[in-house]
Amino acid sequence: MSTSPSYRAQLIGSFLAAFLIIVLAVAAVTAAIGPGLDSTELRERQELQEERQEQREDQLDEDNSGPG
Repeated sequence: MSTSPSYRAQLIGSFLAAFLIIVLAVAAVTAAIGPGLDSTELRERQELQEERQEQREDQLDEDNSGPG
């Protein structure tokens, strides 16, 4: 008889090890980048971008409407 674990036991062990590695990697990355923006912060960021875009467009209009 063979004293090594069966193929099924090795397969299950490999899947468990892979699952553990994935969980640890996701946890480490999440901890490194921190929590994401909530809906209020996303809305504020979008409004700020829109305001900046409007300011750029206004500035371009002023530059193009000068003496020419």
